[in-house]
Amino acid sequence: MAHTLVQKILQKHTAQEITEAGQIVQCNVSLALANDITAPLAIKSFRAMGAQKVFDKDRVALVMDHFTPQKDIESAIQVKGVREFAAEQEITHYYEGGDCGVEHALLPELGLVGPGDIVVGADSHTCTYGGLGAFATGLGSTDVAGAMALGSTWFKVPPTIRVEYSGTMPAHVGAKDLVLRLIGEIGVAGALYKALEFSGPVVDALDVEGRMCIANMAIEAGGKCGLFPADAKTLAYTAARGRTDQLLTAGPGAVYERTVAFDVSGMSPQIACPHLPDNVRPVEEVKNVRVDQVVVGSCTNGRISDLREAAAILKGRKVAKHVRTIILPATPNIWKQALREGLIEIFMEAGCIVGPATCGPCLGGHMGILADGEVAIATTNRNFRGRMGSLESEVYLSSPCVAAASAVAGEIADPRAL
Repeated sequence: MAHTLVQKILQKHTAQEITEAGQIVQCNVSLALANDITAPLAIKSFRAMGAQKVFDKDRVALVMDHFTPQKDIESAIQVKGVREFAAEQEITHYYEGGDCGVEHALLPELGLVGPGDIVVGADSHTCTYGGLGAFATGLGSTDVAGAMALGSTWFKVPPTIRVEYSGTMPAHVGAKDLVLRLIGEIGVAGALYKALEFSGPVVDALDVEGRMCIANMAIEAGGKCGLFPADAKTLAYTAARGRTDQLLTAGPGAVYERTVAFDVSGMSPQIACPHLPDNVRPVEEVKNVRVDQVVVGSCTNGRISDLREAAAILKGRKVAKHVRTIILPATPNIWKQALREGLIEIFMEAGCIVGPATCGPCLGGHMGILADGEVAIATTNRNFRGRMGSLESEVYLSSPCVAAASAVAGEIADPRAL
């Protein structure tokens, strides 16, 4: 049987023969992940099931990235409990404080995920690692507790939707625009419990960071995972981080549920309007929307390429007086690289607030909460009602260059107009 990417990866980790979508298979996991919100629940379940030791102290990662630096007593108590569990279990990959960053940017940077891996995380955006050719998916905290104890879990083999991008990428259009257009086309449930497999000449030309951005938002279409082939670019990225990986492609003749094709030539930057990621329009159709806050960061768009994109717009300009413009590099290494390249100075000269490597406002955590009636445009991945604060606020999603242009204009703006 010719396997899709997801079938090929699952087959590598199970003794069962994979023959069709919908099959239930038991697979060994390469890494189990939780954060400061979900790990306390996983630890409670781990104790309740009578587990004594994690299956492998080197293959469990606990990343304190959502509410840290701890914003209040409750978050401090949660982190303290996870810290104590990590010490008890001698977890190698526990991250807090100065060596911590947004988990889905940090783990690829550290070489902890890569092609052919199975990664389960108590966080829905674990699917990010599909940009590196890993089958990576979010699970509930109880299921992650089981994986932490056993080193394995079960999956229903998902059917695959093939997504093909062709054409010539216009200026100011990037990976975020590609994935927003897809979600706008198929809807937030269009890939429910399906794998999204990305292909085409535009995908081949994307760098690894762009691929991770797209894979990150597979869940916003309901996807079980978003997967890219592991090519020479992927292997160069992982080799630079100490890994030895192999090329990974779908088998010739693999069967797909359907194919969704886009010609991106002439495409405009895309905006997801409130209150769903599939309420997508080209930027020129979103007019006269005054913004109170701009956020550049998160596991979707907080990498160095994203900061460079925002800085190119902001250099020599000032953000509008009424706009809080928050820049959050996703890891300490990204922060340092931005500092070396002069990006931090560009942001601060423009009037931005540059914060630590944290999820922060993305989930309405801290460092940028919206009041009643306020409007934000953000490079984050969700714009559900109340996602970034008040239920009476609104969040628009965009690429870094659109967010930066909007910060300057004081309203949602087309970077091409600058």
